[in-house]
Amino acid sequence: MLHPKVSICIPFKDTAHFLPECLDSILNQTYQNWEVLAVNDHSSDSSFELLKSYAEKDNRINVCTNKGAGIIPALQTAYSKSSGEFITRMDSDDIMKPHRLEVMVKSLLEYGKGHVAVGQVNYFSDLGISDGYERYEIWLNELTSQGANYTEIYKECVIPSPCWMAYRDDFEACNGFQPNRYPEDYDLTFRFYEKGLQIIPCKEVLHLWRDYDTRTSRTHEHYAQNYFLDIKLHYFLKLDFDKNRPLVIWGAGFKGKTIAKKLKKQKIDFTWLCNNPNKIGKKIYGKKLVHFKKLMELQHPQSIITVANEASQQEIRAYFKKNGQRPATDYFFFC
Repeated sequence: MLHPKVSICIPFKDTAHFLPECLDSILNQTYQNWEVLAVNDHSSDSSFELLKSYAEKDNRINVCTNKGAGIIPALQTAYSKSSGEFITRMDSDDIMKPHRLEVMVKSLLEYGKGHVAVGQVNYFSDLGISDGYERYEIWLNELTSQGANYTEIYKECVIPSPCWMAYRDDFEACNGFQPNRYPEDYDLTFRFYEKGLQIIPCKEVLHLWRDYDTRTSRTHEHYAQNYFLDIKLHYFLKLDFDKNRPLVIWGAGFKGKTIAKKLKKQKIDFTWLCNNPNKIGKKIYGKKLVHFKKLMELQHPQSIITVANEASQQEIRAYFKKNGQRPATDYFFFC
């Protein structure tokens, strides 16, 4: 069997406490033809020195300093120094399961180019995992087990940033780490989707995802809700919106209002549905909210759903199904 090299891009900043577990999990992989491109994003702790000590013991580990500042420039720097046929990313505070690289390489060799390998994940934390993260893990792993991740792409990021692998050629066709758009993992997921890379189903947990209070995705403004909404709407309008069909927004909470405001700014007309009797008939941003039954009066509409309540989401799904409307074609959950 072929054993192509895997390039593992790792940005790191002030994660000295977690780096030994991360690096040891790579050294202990059952698949050994890899290189690490670790980029120091201006750490103030001993992370750089720690990684240098690992690099001195194993020449597959390469460490350098970020040419810019932040995760995207660090990933760009790492990729510029990579040479593997396969590309993957790793977070410096996480842990690979011992067979992660082997499973992903075998999957890509079996399915060939035009595919992206993913794996199931388990969150872990010294403080325990919140209900929200637990639900996200279950939801994400269920999609991954079927390779059905794109069906829910507008709801949340459906490819975990530190647990994917792709052919270099496919990765470059998707413009790699080049776009300066955050959240960078979500943007890359949409570009995989845009270029038609098929997701290979995986029923195994390959990655242990660490959660803690100071994790970048919890603390940096680039991972705030408005950034996610910007990406969702950007790619929906680019990839799935049909200008010849009526557009509908369902829900008038924070997300619904934000999307409505952005659509009005772009002069895109829409019908705004609501099932809250206290809001029906009222105007927001000059747009009247109408009862959800208005949907059936529209000719072949496309709907953006911004209702967060899970019970309400199930009712909405049932309503669409009853009326012959299809997910990811006729309606899109944005939360």
